Amino acid sequence: MLTKRAILAELTSHELRAAIDGFGLEVEDRRVKTQLLDAVARSRKARIAEILLGLSRDRLKELCRGFDLDNSGRRKADLVARLTGSSSGARQGGEAVAEESGPEETAVGGSPEVLSVAQLERHLWSAADILRGSIDSSDYKSFIFGLLFLKRLSDRFEEETERLIADGLPANVAWTDRDEHQFFVPEPARWAAIQTQATNIGETLNVACAQLEEENSALEGVLAGVDYNDERKLGDARNRDTVLARLVQHFSQISLRNDRMAEPDLLGRAYEYLIEQFADDAGKKGGEFYTPRMVVRLIVELLAPAEGMRMCDPTVGSGGMLIECAHYVERKGGDPRNMTLHGQEKNLGTWAICRMNMLLHGLPDTKIEKGDTIRDPKLVEDGELLLYDRVIANPPFSLDEWGREVAENDGHGRFRYGIPPKTKGDLAFVQHMVAVLNASGRLGVVMPHGVLFRGAAEGRIRKGLLQDDLFEAVIGLPPNLFYGTSIPASILILNRGKPATHKGKVLFIDASFEFEEGSNQNRLRIQDIERVAGAFRHYADLAKYSRAVPLEEIQQNDWNLNISRYVDTSEAEERVNVSEAVRELRRLESERMRAARRMDQFLDELGVG
Repeated sequence: MLTKRAILAELTSHELRAAIDGFGLEVEDRRVKTQLLDAVARSRKARIAEILLGLSRDRLKELCRGFDLDNSGRRKADLVARLTGSSSGARQGGEAVAEESGPEETAVGGSPEVLSVAQLERHLWSAADILRGSIDSSDYKSFIFGLLFLKRLSDRFEEETERLIADGLPANVAWTDRDEHQFFVPEPARWAAIQTQATNIGETLNVACAQLEEENSALEGVLAGVDYNDERKLGDARNRDTVLARLVQHFSQISLRNDRMAEPDLLGRAYEYLIEQFADDAGKKGGEFYTPRMVVRLIVELLAPAEGMRMCDPTVGSGGMLIECAHYVERKGGDPRNMTLHGQEKNLGTWAICRMNMLLHGLPDTKIEKGDTIRDPKLVEDGELLLYDRVIANPPFSLDEWGREVAENDGHGRFRYGIPPKTKGDLAFVQHMVAVLNASGRLGVVMPHGVLFRGAAEGRIRKGLLQDDLFEAVIGLPPNLFYGTSIPASILILNRGKPATHKGKVLFIDASFEFEEGSNQNRLRIQDIERVAGAFRHYADLAKYSRAVPLEEIQQNDWNLNISRYVDTSEAEERVNVSEAVRELRRLESERMRAARRMDQFLDELGVG
C-alpha cells in the first residue's frame, strides 16, 4: 500500500511548490526538493487526494504506471483512488495515507484557497449582475470575458514569475524576460496596476489590452474588440468608472492561478458555462454563436474523431464544437494536443471569444481565421483548400445574401452540385464542407428540415450528393432545442469513405420524440444521444425509430429526404369489429330503456309523475 510520502516523492519540484503555496506551508529553502517533500508530507492539512486532483489526467496516468497500477479510465477521481488506496478519489481515506495525513476529509472545495467549478461559475455569473441595468444583456459577454481573460493572464504571469525566482532566476530577469513566459504581461496590464486606478478605468483597461496584444502575437485581435470606454454601452465617465470599478473589485476576489484551481480545465468549463448562460439570457442574439452542448456532443459522437486527425469547423462561433472534439478524444484515452483543429468565423467579436475559449482550454495551437467562409475561405495553403478528416458545423439557418455572386465564379470548385437560391445558403455551407473533406473524410452539420425536401436548385444539389453516395445518415431532432428558434432541425452526416455495409444506403433516424422538456428550451439527454449513436454505429433498423433505406427507394421518391417518408412513427389504429360494436350498442340501449321504465315506476309511486 502506497504511503503519502512515497507518492509525493514522485512529484516534481514545481508540483510540490504548488502544494506548498496551495496549503500555505512554510519551507526554509524552496529550491531544495527534500525540504519541500518533508513540509508537505508532515502537514496534516496538505491532503494527498487534493494535491493529486490538482494534477492533469495524463500526469495521474503517468504516476499510476510508475507504481504499476491500473491507469485505464478517464475519471481523475478513479486514478486518484488507485494511488491513495481509497474507495473514492474525491475522499482521502485508506490506511496507507491516513498514517501520515490524518483523518478522512473532503478534498476538492474543502479549502477556501482552492477554487471549484461551481464556485467559479457562480462568481463569473454574478459579474453579470453588476452590468444588469447598465448595458444590454447581449453585450455582457464581451466585458466579462475580457476581464476574465485579463485576470487569468496576469495571475498566471505572476505565478510563473514566482516559480522562476524560486528556481534561482534573478527577480529582475524573471519579471522582464519575455522568453520565460507563455504570455508576457507588461506592467500596465498586470492586475495589481489595474486595481490601483480609481478614475479613467476604461482607458486603463483599453491600454492594458492593447499592450498585451503588442507583446504577444498570439493574442493579436483577441482583446482589441472590447472598448471599456464605450459611452454608448457604459454611459458617461462617472458611470463607467462606477461600473468598471465594481467589476475590477469583483474579479479581484478570486485567484486564477493554476495552483488555486481544483482541476486543470476549470477555467475552460466555467467559460463554456458562461457562453451557454449568455445565449440563454440574450435569446436569439446570444444564440447565434452558441450551439447547445448536448447537440454538439451528439454530432461529435457520430463523427468519432480520433487522435492525429485534422478537424475543421467553417462556422466556428465560440469554438464549442472543436473543443468537444478535443474532449471526446481525451475521453477515449487520446491526446487532443495531437489533433489539428482549424476554424473560421465571420463575426470579429465572436472570433475573439473563440480564441479566448481555445486558450483557456489549453489549446493554444488551434488555428482560427477571421472572415466569411463562403466569400473568402481562409483555410488554404498555396491557393488550395486545406482538406480534413472530420468537418463539423452549425451554420446560420437559411441565410439570406450568403454570397451567391461569389459562388457563381468560385475559384475553388466548391459548388459543383449547383448554386443554392440567393435567399437560402444552407446547401452552400454543405457543399463547402464536402469540398474540404479528404478521401476518407466525414462531416456532420446541423440543417433546417427544408434542405431535405425543397425542390428547384436545392433539389438538384441534393440529387447530385445522393447519386455520388455521400449521404450516410439523416437524423431528425426534437423541436425547440436551439436558442432563438423553435423549429426542429436535422443532422446530416456525409462521408467520402462510407464502409461497405453503408454504401448505396442512407440511414434515417427519427429522434424527434425523445428529449427532456424545458421551460425555455428542450434538451437532449445522455440516453437520447446514446440511442442515436447506437443506431448509427449498427446502421440498424429499429421500429418507429430508424431505417437504412436503399438509394433506389429514395430515387423513386424524387430524391426527397423527408424523414417521415422512410420512418413511420404513427401509431396503428385499433381495429374495430363492427358486428360486436353493434351488439354492444343494442345492449346498452336495452339497459337504458329498462332504467327509464324503473325511473317512471319510481316517480309514479311518489305521486310525482
